[in-house]
Amino acid sequence: MDIIIRPVEPGEYTELGEITAQAYLLDGLLDFGESDGYLGELRDVAKRAAAAEVLVAVERGAVLGGVTFVPGPGAMADLAEPGETEIRMLAVARAGRGRGAGEALVRACVDRARAIEGCRRIVLSSQRTMRSAHRIYERLGFTRTPERDWNPLPELDDIMLITYALTL
Repeated sequence: MDIIIRPVEPGEYTELGEITAQAYLLDGLLDFGESDGYLGELRDVAKRAAAAEVLVAVERGAVLGGVTFVPGPGAMADLAEPGETEIRMLAVARAGRGRGAGEALVRACVDRARAIEGCRRIVLSSQRTMRSAHRIYERLGFTRTPERDWNPLPELDDIMLITYALTL
């Protein structure tokens, strides 16, 4: 397995956006399916790349998945406070799952966080049903932080994101 993790290239924005959107759709992670407003955010890799670092997992020239690494508080951060980085929108195409791409992407984010002076923690939000991702996070030392769980759509009581953190 020769998975390479590197920054996304502009010519890959559409492909990665579709991989991310399809991962969320096919896994039933969007409450409103194709009409979910978050689907546009998932597809908009250019917007993410302008405000954070978007990484891709590539094997033999094929994009397997990607992740958004947010180096601190700002436009792309949901949770990050000063001294924290954030991981967002981790997604791997169905064809690329079970081959280590997701873990390699998370490890790359951990490496980037460790290289930031003053960074003491990496944080992330997840849905309760994202069990494969949870196994990756826990294997890499992330722990649940229920005190930071939050609802991205307060008008809908049944949507709650759970959170994890890795202290560096």
